[in-house]
Amino acid sequence: MTFDSLNLIDPIRKALQAEGYSTPTPIQAQAIPIVLEGKDLLGCAQTGTGKTAAFAIPILQLLAQKPSQRRERRTIKALILTPTRELAIQIGESFAAYGRFTNLKHTVIFGGVKQLQQTNALQNGVDILIATPGRLIDLMAQRFVSLKHLEIFVLDEADRMLDMGFVHDVRRIIAVLPSERQSLFFSATMPPEITKLADSILHNPAKVEVTPVSSTVDIIQQAVFFVDKENKNALLLHLLQDKGIETVLVFTRTKHGADKVMKMLLKNNIKAEAIHGNKSQNARQNALNNFKTKSTRVLVATDIAARGIDVEELAYVINFEIPDIPETYVHRIGRTGRAGAKGTAYSFCDTEERANLKDIQKLIAKVIPVIEEHPFPLTQTPGNEAPKSRSNTPARGNRPPKPKPQVGASSAPKPERSKKPWFAKKR
Repeated sequence: MTFDSLNLIDPIRKALQAEGYSTPTPIQAQAIPIVLEGKDLLGCAQTGTGKTAAFAIPILQLLAQKPSQRRERRTIKALILTPTRELAIQIGESFAAYGRFTNLKHTVIFGGVKQLQQTNALQNGVDILIATPGRLIDLMAQRFVSLKHLEIFVLDEADRMLDMGFVHDVRRIIAVLPSERQSLFFSATMPPEITKLADSILHNPAKVEVTPVSSTVDIIQQAVFFVDKENKNALLLHLLQDKGIETVLVFTRTKHGADKVMKMLLKNNIKAEAIHGNKSQNARQNALNNFKTKSTRVLVATDIAARGIDVEELAYVINFEIPDIPETYVHRIGRTGRAGAKGTAYSFCDTEERANLKDIQKLIAKVIPVIEEHPFPLTQTPGNEAPKSRSNTPARGNRPPKPKPQVGASSAPKPERSKKPWFAKKR
């Protein structure tokens, strides 16, 4: 299938050609026709599957085909609600790229920055609004945003909204949306609370599910290093001796852990930056831009901050710490191996993390190969004290050898009515 077979209008086809896109991803091929028919959609897809284009392209087409509003002030016809600034910016870039040859206007609003530029854009009139929940509620309360003419609503990364505590804000926003609208709902996972939220938003939706969270991209080479916790710094420095690793995204569980790894790398003359919730929005965006341009070699991130990271040709991801939640592992390594590119995901596993690794292998129904030949093999065993840390000076060596299969791994496992919120009342 090609984009030419999806009955797209010429301005969008021209934009896709300019971007070098000819073949839709599975979610795009399934979702675009459904959205163009005006149906509600429930999409289960993780980031990296092309889901932004799956809703951006048909929204642009539906709005572009409506009668021109040139003589009237533009009103918001489509709202895309997303959890983080990084994701909002990326979605805005997609609408700009795919809609460049249409007469539609969009803007992006998010917190952490002064609102003047955003409110000026809103007052000039926009057709499409991409927003994070907090800033949207704030500007609605100030009467800069009116959603009474809304026709299409998109809730993106719904499970991350839940993780970040935004579900209450989402419900407040939904409460003021017109009842007659088309709704699109996307989530990488579908826990009970997210299913309940979807039921309150969608009406008889079509369902699309691609790349389930329990699967990982086959093209990604996965491997695990068993290493004592005290030697993880040394192992990371050892791997970074390989100049072939131009950039690498390193994951830690905590903000404090991310800062510690970043400082350790800087001390060893490796350009690194950290990105997490305690960083300002500007600092996070600057760090991401530096990483994309390869002026920063290592970006150390926590899971929430990294959900919006979308870097082309990112070849390496390292789990400095094994995540507690198996699904998080899938999201982490999904930062690499995008759009058919090759990717490598290494994981550092100490004794206390073995149970987490077992849960991950059960979820993905795969045995993660073990790299045994490295300078810092695991010496700690349950019930014994950890050995003294080795020096942080990396041992000399070449690129890690090809992974060896791990023996004995586990097999594959088998509408809510809201009260009208205070900011919707007339003064």
